[in-house]
Amino acid sequence: MELVTPGLGLLIWMSLAFGILFILLKAFAWKPILAMIAEREQGIEEALVAAEKAKKELRELNVTNERLLAEARVERDTMLKEAREAREEVIKTAKDAAKIEADKIMVSAREAINNEKNAALAEVKNQVATLSVEIAEKILRGELSTESKQKALNAQLLNDIKLN
Repeated sequence: MELVTPGLGLLIWMSLAFGILFILLKAFAWKPILAMIAEREQGIEEALVAAEKAKKELRELNVTNERLLAEARVERDTMLKEAREAREEVIKTAKDAAKIEADKIMVSAREAINNEKNAALAEVKNQVATLSVEIAEKILRGELSTESKQKALNAQLLNDIKLN
């Protein structure tokens, strides 16, 4: 039981040692410890403020990024629309030019066909005229082969001329 109930001398010496230790700690360690705690508290407070500031900047950056992304999307859509319109315009222009060229080719082909047709008709007419003259010549030679036939034809032609 001695351990549980200390003696009066031990209690005084322990109190005296605690008092001296308390005074020494208060004089030399308490202020630096409080200063370190205050410094640590200030550092934590600054870190919290910096974290809040960083969080706010991050939100602002996110908003800015979203706005920039939206603008980029709008610009991309505008560029795609302009590209589609330009492509359609080029296609339309090419189609129109091709149609005009095809029409020119068709007109040229029709003219060439008509020219060939007219040339062929002229050739046929010339051949018909030549054949007609040759046939008439052969008929007249057969008809006028004798002198009596020639005189009869002359007389008939003179009668026809006088009647007209």
